[in-house]
Amino acid sequence: MSASKENLEPLPALQSDTEAERFVDEADLTAYDLSVLQETRFSFSGEAEAVQMHLPRQLLEALEARAKTRGISVEAYVRETLENAVARSET
Repeated sequence: MSASKENLEPLPALQSDTEAERFVDEADLTAYDLSVLQETRFSFSGEAEAVQMHLPRQLLEALEARAKTRGISVEAYVRETLENAVARSET
């Protein structure tokens, strides 16, 4: 039985894959607020093309700030943003 959103616990900060695996194996996930989770895509393809672009400083700073809040590089954030835009346009 799931609790109301007000009674849900925040997810703990996990420092390793091992900790995360143990948490998922042992925890009652219905007790936690999972609404904060975001979809993540992993790219395992060894083939990639490089793109070089010039951006206004203000845009780059905004991208860097958003990437920092996600804990990822600005390059990874830009790639994720582009992938999401393409996926949305395909639906």
